[in-house]
Amino acid sequence: MNSETGKWIMAAGVVILIAGALVYFFHNRLHWIGNLPGDIRIERENFRFYFPLTTMILVSLLLNLLVRIWRWLH
Repeated sequence: MNSETGKWIMAAGVVILIAGALVYFFHNRLHWIGNLPGDIRIERENFRFYFPLTTMILVSLLLNLLVRIWRWLH
């Protein structure tokens, strides 16, 4: 490992910290995340299955957009 790896690990930690703070302080306004049309939810008596398909697609598109903007600026 080199110092560049350490910088990336610290940046990832900051991103996780910011995401956690957003969820902690704005949890009442983020209830729609994970409940979008297209998210698969099966609930039975002794069984629950949840697959947030639409939410994962939106997160993927957002991250892709952020990476493209980052590369364009550098």
